[in-house]
Amino acid sequence: MQSVFCTRLTMSGVYRAPALVFALIFGAVFMSTKAQEPTSSPAPTPCPSRSNTSCAECLQNVTCLWCTPTKQCMDYPVRNILPPRSVCPLNDARWGLCWVNFQILIITMSVLGGVIIIGIVVCCCCCCKCERIGNKREDAKVERQTRARKSRQKAKRTEMHLRHDEIRQKYGMAKDNPYARMNDQ
Repeated sequence: MQSVFCTRLTMSGVYRAPALVFALIFGAVFMSTKAQEPTSSPAPTPCPSRSNTSCAECLQNVTCLWCTPTKQCMDYPVRNILPPRSVCPLNDARWGLCWVNFQILIITMSVLGGVIIIGIVVCCCCCCKCERIGNKREDAKVERQTRARKSRQKAKRTEMHLRHDEIRQKYGMAKDNPYARMNDQ
């Protein structure tokens, strides 16, 4: 099964598996993002003024962070990648969407990143292995052809020597001593 897969990949001389993986990843990312229409909105209200309202109302402004247990809307702490536990625990922090908390987001992104990296590594290893298998097959084929050529040359050479010996015997020029000169006979 693997050799069939490898020959299908290398038939045109170009490996298509990494390109296919890249296309799938690019397509998934492209399809998951939505085009945002530019709208002219009034100046956004500051995040702390939206406290004690709802998560959806707080997160209308992308710079706001909603903390579920305290029902506080606050400015996202941009100095940190993730909000510190003192501001709001990761499990209770919401940003962008009310139904996605940071803890699940981190776990999901880590798993997806790991799967993508493992997939790329497996594709690269498979392509390298297919190339090595193909090279071994080509090397074995060339070696068989070389051995066959040498054996044909050897057979022709012995046949030629036999004919020459027959001709020498026919005309009385056969040499008993291969090191004797032809004039000495």
